[in-house]
Amino acid sequence: MSQSIRTRFAPSPTGHLHIGNARTALMNWLAARHFGGRFILRIEDTDRERSTEASEQSILGDMAWLGLDWDEGPDKGGEYGPYRQSERLVFYQEIREQLIASGHAYPCFCTAEDLEARRQEQLGRGEQPHYDGRCRHLSAEEKIRFETAGRQPSTRFHVQKESVSFRDLVKGEITVQKEALSDFVIVRPDGMPMYNFACMADDHHMAISHVIRGDDHVSNTHRQILMYEALQWEIPEFAHIPMILGQDRDRLSKRHGATSVTQFQEAGYLPDALLNFLSLLSWSSGSGEEILSRDRLVQEFGFDRVSRSASVFDTEKLDWMNGVYIREKTDFDTLARLALPFFRQAGYPVNDAAAARPVVRALQSKMEKLSEIGDKARIFFLDEAVPEDNEAAETINGAEPQAVFRAFLSATEGLPAWDSQMFMTVMKQIQQSTGIKGKGLWMPVRVALTGQMHGPELGPVTEILGLDLCRRRIQQAIG
Repeated sequence: MSQSIRTRFAPSPTGHLHIGNARTALMNWLAARHFGGRFILRIEDTDRERSTEASEQSILGDMAWLGLDWDEGPDKGGEYGPYRQSERLVFYQEIREQLIASGHAYPCFCTAEDLEARRQEQLGRGEQPHYDGRCRHLSAEEKIRFETAGRQPSTRFHVQKESVSFRDLVKGEITVQKEALSDFVIVRPDGMPMYNFACMADDHHMAISHVIRGDDHVSNTHRQILMYEALQWEIPEFAHIPMILGQDRDRLSKRHGATSVTQFQEAGYLPDALLNFLSLLSWSSGSGEEILSRDRLVQEFGFDRVSRSASVFDTEKLDWMNGVYIREKTDFDTLARLALPFFRQAGYPVNDAAAARPVVRALQSKMEKLSEIGDKARIFFLDEAVPEDNEAAETINGAEPQAVFRAFLSATEGLPAWDSQMFMTVMKQIQQSTGIKGKGLWMPVRVALTGQMHGPELGPVTEILGLDLCRRRIQQAIG
């Protein structure tokens, strides 16, 4: 495979980017990058009532946050544009007329009421509901009579083959018999193209070589192939990836929790972690490893390792994986920038990523999600470190803890500089002067400074707090 490889992601701008659609975008992106091709972003906005500019911008923003860069699209242009379906209506009209002229499509004047009445009759006879083709052979006079009566026709494709087969790159050979493929609508009465027609036309015009999408589209593929054949166009390769299920093994939906990329971003997940997790919902590395960088995902991608079975969205596993990514992140400036909204959400006086950086670094090993900043960072912004429970309170009472506190104040009085290394030096001096060591030395200081018996490493914590605040909290713990 080479530069001729072209994949596409074609969302409808009717809401936020769903996590299932993000997985589809990822598979297309990986295929394009692995095979050295191009990744195209196309906006399918023919649903006039539900499509919005705000949703389109939200989707583009989510894609950018995930790092799924596209080579052509509505914001970048390209030789195959325009990249919004609403701007391609003349193109669809030309193809519709071509299909009618060749006898592969025809105007249908049946109303929704007509179709529903016939559907109920077919069900009553125990038949599979299907279009009976009655408008296929209308005379010119009958068409004029319908038009005079004000009926706006839809356009139907005439299914003439007995069966349709294709080889799916994931599922293998798939065949559908004619009984399941009655004449279908390709253009609505208002002139707007149906999904199958517009999608097929755009994929051909944009030279898409591989159509990679969810397996809920398998039933659409046969109809699209029929139109490709009628137009004598080259048929692309198809790869249908399995759907994503919730823990109850029903299709992932809002009742399972967060379902949009925006929600996961707002919950404090890192884009690289989310991408890594999504890749494993339909694909696996030959190494068996699960923590995989973008470069490795691109390098190892292949359709032969895409599963045919549906995948379960395991939030606990995502949390674990996100924690790994947070702990292994060495670009603290980026980590601080991603965490900054959570400082602001908690109301902490952190104005920029530079101010957030030391706190994020101190808490790095203790977080699975950046949204935990609100709770875990409060130790840095308290006026007084009140023990969080009775057990913690007990650790600062008694002769030994009080001796440690007094020694701390004595050792830090008048110090010209303060950092984590100086803190460690002070603690060593306290151990030597009091003879107290181990948990008896460290736990009272931890509770006095943070109010907690467990938490991040104390050295960085004290450096962030500063000497004055450390001394004040120790003073508050005396007595």
